[in-house]
Amino acid sequence: MKHFFNRAKHSDMPSQAELHQLRYQQLALNSRRAFLTQSGGLVGAAFLASIIPSQSFAAGQQLDFSRPLTEPLAPLPPQYPAKAKRVIHMHMVGAPSQLELFDYKPVLEKFNGQDTPQSFLEGKQFAFISGTPKLLGPQFPFKQHGQCGAWVSDRMPYLAKHVDDICFIKSMKSDQFNHAPAQLLMHTGSQLSGKPSIGSWATYGLGTLNQNLPGFVSLVSGTNAPDGGKQLWGSGYLPSVYQGVECRSHGDPVLYLSNPKNVSRSLRRRVLDAISDVNQQSYDTFGDPETLTRISQYEMAYRMQMEASDAFDIKKESAQTRESYGAKIGSASFANNCLVARRLAERGVRYIQLFDYGWDSHGSGKNGSLHHGFVDLCKGSDRPIAALLEDLKQRGMLEDTLVIWGGEFGRTPMLENRGGQDAPFAGRDHHPDAFTMWMAGAGVKGGYTHGETDELGYEIVKDKVEIADLHATILYQLGFNHYDLNYRFQGLNQRLTGVEEAHIVSQILR
Repeated sequence: MKHFFNRAKHSDMPSQAELHQLRYQQLALNSRRAFLTQSGGLVGAAFLASIIPSQSFAAGQQLDFSRPLTEPLAPLPPQYPAKAKRVIHMHMVGAPSQLELFDYKPVLEKFNGQDTPQSFLEGKQFAFISGTPKLLGPQFPFKQHGQCGAWVSDRMPYLAKHVDDICFIKSMKSDQFNHAPAQLLMHTGSQLSGKPSIGSWATYGLGTLNQNLPGFVSLVSGTNAPDGGKQLWGSGYLPSVYQGVECRSHGDPVLYLSNPKNVSRSLRRRVLDAISDVNQQSYDTFGDPETLTRISQYEMAYRMQMEASDAFDIKKESAQTRESYGAKIGSASFANNCLVARRLAERGVRYIQLFDYGWDSHGSGKNGSLHHGFVDLCKGSDRPIAALLEDLKQRGMLEDTLVIWGGEFGRTPMLENRGGQDAPFAGRDHHPDAFTMWMAGAGVKGGYTHGETDELGYEIVKDKVEIADLHATILYQLGFNHYDLNYRFQGLNQRLTGVEEAHIVSQILR
């Protein structure tokens, strides 16, 4: 099987990256020791002894992620031959209903309006459902498409033309039913804050092929920011140089990237040189690696002034290309972000996240209705997603670009009690136990469906995929054993998939 790796015996010598990390930890401990010594508390001394990290290294393959200190994003080879050079991850914030898009349930349609079986409700937690709700059948017609015969609703007519390139995973499971923790789990492997995003892990392990652009970029569209906040693209305990850079698809990609009035590029260069000298002196004195991160970020911003402005400028695309995406110059739409994502991908950006807010379809008012807000969001995303897949394929980039689509969980097969199934604002509650995601490109099987839910779409009955399994599979396509892509922090080799066992979903891979 692809996912069984030979675990090489680790070296007793720490790598350069580990030595830098230990040096930083020692500096921090020295500061704590000074404080505790001055306060003279025996309890403090006991506490200090408990928090000093062990300098022994856990068994397993120790990969070398060391780089020149002034080039923290320098490219590194993957651990194993990789199918994916880059990732474009589209997150539909709020969790789209799989039962209105890809997981067709004719039995649920048959029992529409009947009481939900009590076995579905006993011992279960819901975000808003109470009492005995009614079952809610699919709200839109489905048809089979492509040679594979995949079921897709009429809300996604453009995407339906590409099902033979797509692998649907209909057996995704989360253990979080509120938005913020579920989004954190999806992107960092933990519902708790402070953990690195998967994009940070990718850039830590691989760097980026273009030193004039960030290795990890996030683009946000919709009426709000994701519930999980900026931690969804944060670097956590990894050096901050690996955090995602939130960019805009119109105007300056990053605020204040352009020079202020009457400040020339040469003057800005002299200012940065002076700042760099001061920071270098600080590093020579204190040895804090974050000082070098600060230097590299200033330099990145300077280089981005030229290349980022070009990468984000969709005016340089033909009118026909912009039309295919539904992109409009000056807009901050999801369509624009899809087109920018392709431009970033072809320029060597390693990990690109697209967050589109508004998919929380409870039925509480027009914007949250399956027949209003949901329909509008489908219309605004269907065409650009299809255009992105087609664009990547025509340029020969789909072979090494992993495209991911999904939300943080799914929606219930029962109606949320907000007016009855015939109300104009019908909706569904959060459902972490079964939902659909899809992937395409980079060695993933096209025209394939993995996993299955029961006849009502309530529980997984075949090939369950946990979030950690999804992460292990993404890292595998990038060329890593998820056990070995780790970072020493608080005495442990931390990793994206945590301490629980995770499995590569080898069935979906070519």
